[in-house]
Amino acid sequence: MTEAGHLLNDKGELVQSGYAKQLLLTYDRKAIKAQAWRIKEWDYYLVCNDDFGVALTIADNSYMALLSVSFLDFKRASYRTTSIMKPLTFGKLNLPSTSKEGDIVYEDKRIKLSFSHIKNGRKLCCHMKNFDGKTDFACDIDLINEAKDSIVMAIPFKEDRQAFYYNQKINGMRAKGSVNYGQTEYQFQKKNSFATLDWGRGVWTYKNTWYWGSASGVVEGKTFGFNIGYGFGDTSLASENMLFYDGVAHKLEEVTFHIPQNNGIFDYLSPWRFTSSDGRFEMDFIPILDRKDHTSVIVISSDQHQVFGHFTGKAVLDDGTTIVLKDFFGFAERVENKW
Repeated sequence: MTEAGHLLNDKGELVQSGYAKQLLLTYDRKAIKAQAWRIKEWDYYLVCNDDFGVALTIADNSYMALLSVSFLDFKRASYRTTSIMKPLTFGKLNLPSTSKEGDIVYEDKRIKLSFSHIKNGRKLCCHMKNFDGKTDFACDIDLINEAKDSIVMAIPFKEDRQAFYYNQKINGMRAKGSVNYGQTEYQFQKKNSFATLDWGRGVWTYKNTWYWGSASGVVEGKTFGFNIGYGFGDTSLASENMLFYDGVAHKLEEVTFHIPQNNGIFDYLSPWRFTSSDGRFEMDFIPILDRKDHTSVIVISSDQHQVFGHFTGKAVLDDGTTIVLKDFFGFAERVENKW
């Protein structure tokens, strides 16, 4: 997609579908014609280095809002996730219509969570009481050096013309700041700490299974990262597979996740493989931590496996340059939702 304009027409259907490197289309919740309870809006940030990480989510899924905080300890292969659910919000969280501007602040008796725009960057702040039942959690993190290019998707669903997935994923932001959990203060330093934003707005069908992978780091002095995935609607017009080298995007074709199975059951902590239709993304992946979460409430359920580990292999830029990765830290996930 190369032309700016409205995301939806007067029937609530996508005006155009495909991918772009910046947010070109204007999202307006009021332009949606589907049932209000099917609207899903979220901002998800992952900040990490090789030793530890923090994941923060503010989501308004209409029938339910989600405030979620995760602390990830990669050295000990452990994690803690605490989520707060609020029923029947239907847009009351007022999530911005663009990732470029607008702040989000949520506060109740237990948690204060904010995503803000600051000069030349973004700020993530959180304080949650009784994060693990006995200790509090707090973080104050600045994200800087945001590249011009990202991966943006406007994707329909074959089953329903009024369903769509509008999404931006930003890789490779440098992170600096502090995390206080228990008796320990952790420091993100911009030389080795990176952040990813997953910004999503859309109308979803009831049952979905998606695959998503992402990594950011430094290769031979240059910032490098990638976004890979599928299962987010009808991706026949475009995939969201993209490399980022020194802030510039390089588009890939199809990437397939090969997750090992044992007696027909996914074995998420055994080595994975990734292959691509164009031969430009070929990776082995050695997991170290499966951040899994399963929830089920009446007809709503979610089975998530976000697996962190190290990628080893090759990625080829648009000009044919081969980037060789060895033990490059990132994650890959498989998520089943009925929502």
